Amino acid sequence: MPILAAFMVPHPPLIVPQVGRGGEKKVQETIDSYEKVAEQIAELQPETIIITSPHSIMYADYFHISPGRGAKGSFASFGAPQVSFDEAYDEELRDVLCDMAQSRDFPAGTLGERDPELDHGTMVPLYFIRQKYDGAKIIRIGLSGLDLIEHYRLGELIREAIDKTGRRVVFVASGDLSHKLKEQGPYGYAPEGPSYDERIMDVARRAAFGEMFDFKEDFCEKAAECGHRSFVIMAGVLDATAVDAKVYSHQDETGVGYGIASFYPTGNDDDRRFCNAYTEKLTAELKEKRDNADDYVRLARKSLESYILRRTTIPVPDGLPAEMLERRAGAFVSIHKAGRLRGCIGTILPTMDSVAEEIIQNAISASTRDSRFEPITADELPLLDINVDVLGEPEDIDSPDQLDVKKYGVIVSCGARRGLLLPDLDGVDTVEEQIDIARRKGGIREDEEIKLQRFEVVRHI
Repeated sequence: MPILAAFMVPHPPLIVPQVGRGGEKKVQETIDSYEKVAEQIAELQPETIIITSPHSIMYADYFHISPGRGAKGSFASFGAPQVSFDEAYDEELRDVLCDMAQSRDFPAGTLGERDPELDHGTMVPLYFIRQKYDGAKIIRIGLSGLDLIEHYRLGELIREAIDKTGRRVVFVASGDLSHKLKEQGPYGYAPEGPSYDERIMDVARRAAFGEMFDFKEDFCEKAAECGHRSFVIMAGVLDATAVDAKVYSHQDETGVGYGIASFYPTGNDDDRRFCNAYTEKLTAELKEKRDNADDYVRLARKSLESYILRRTTIPVPDGLPAEMLERRAGAFVSIHKAGRLRGCIGTILPTMDSVAEEIIQNAISASTRDSRFEPITADELPLLDINVDVLGEPEDIDSPDQLDVKKYGVIVSCGARRGLLLPDLDGVDTVEEQIDIARRKGGIREDEEIKLQRFEVVRHI
């Protein structure tokens, strides 16, 4: 079996003795576990080590796979320039992977690298591995802002490339856990922090990779984890594979979670096609939701599907409620895929003759013209969750005290610049956060004087 094993490891530079200078002893259990992992990799004698790192090049909508013949790096930025690396890439396996991604229009490849220097998310695992074994080339892969489904699919693609080349490969999923485990830690404390660590280590212990999809985006953000998507790629590499899982350690002494686990393939298991199971479940749930959607959401979906599939803008259909035909109002269409925002565009004030026309146009814009995302493709349509917010008239307010994040949206203005944030959004819990996000969306600095407006919405889901 070409995929020999996969390992979940952290990457704090502190645990490199030349960096820690004695401070690493507080996480000695992590170091001991790392050394066990390195010994196992040496025993496996892989030809290639694939490392996914949150600190490699990262794009919102593209997975970066490092190009060239190899890369160098050191811990100079952490005060230890004497600890350096000169790594050769497995060009053949990488090129097979990139060719497969290109042929399937999958967003991964070698584009865009400006600085080929190795990142610490790659070098920390290599530090321990190279103490025991120097016989493998590497491939370095970054994460992306895409949803968990796409990360898992990248893992499946990696596995297919491994099988095609016959390479003996060890996969290393580099990533720290929560950065918010203790008040005295460098990032402070959030209750989601310990909860994330407990949940992900339980998943690792049971190799219950399908449960990784249950970690909601706002929960992960509040926990301030950095490895979850790396672990999901690893799960994709082990798709349809029975594994022998072992957790070696979990520590939180620094206020950041460090977890180490191994996963050894033991054979094929079609019951462990976790992404397929998740997308089937999600598709069924969304179909039921679509069947029960109101006229506002149905119209938004009909509009974007028509445009994506046929590039046609639908006319206002017959049979809509009078309120959609006679009322003029601003409206936002929000699109999510697998719990992650996939597009959101709207109008603060009415620009069309009716709410219905407003929704038709904004559904097209949200799905194909949101500059933060690539246009939605036809194969994504069954996985889309669509909301429509119809806005009330904005009203001037004198103070943030007149806001309520659950009830009111906010418009922050400074001259001609303005940013808007809808109410009752996941992960936005305070008025201060709401104003700050809206200000940043409008390109308004913190030191500039602002004008505040609030508005109510009717949300259709």
